[in-house]
Amino acid sequence: MNNNLTFKEVWKDDLLAGLIVFMIALPLSIGIATASGAPPIAGLLAAVVGGMLCGFVSGSHVTINGPAAGLIVVILHSIESLGEGNRVLGFKLTLACIVIAGIIQIIFGILKTGKYAALFPSSVVHGMLSAIGIIIFSKQIHVALGVSPESKSILGQIMEIPHSV
Repeated sequence: MNNNLTFKEVWKDDLLAGLIVFMIALPLSIGIATASGAPPIAGLLAAVVGGMLCGFVSGSHVTINGPAAGLIVVILHSIESLGEGNRVLGFKLTLACIVIAGIIQIIFGILKTGKYAALFPSSVVHGMLSAIGIIIFSKQIHVALGVSPESKSILGQIMEIPHSV
């Protein structure tokens, strides 16, 4: 790999790569926001901020950032429980919690606490990823079948799948 390439030599390839990432990240980000109970514009903003801001401050030249599917269930539960039925209030309170969590993460970064991440068992990570897949499937199967589930809870939507088919 030649690291001495100039901007003139790579801009076309970089533009094409950026367009491809954009075409994947945009619908994914909007879908994650919608599945999380947030407005679709929140996913769009998260993708833009993740792509632009993190691209400038990241230590890697090949990083892709944006909304995380792994947090769908956490954000959805946060919006529903903090808002107590009022999704707008729940969304605002969830945003406040995210800002506070970001400040805590910055402090952890300064203190170099990331080395302790290896202490989490891989089975916990695999279980979380499996749960994410089940949540995405349970929300999207109804859409694919052209029906609207009556239940708002994930468990209720899973139970409705046989009736939707």
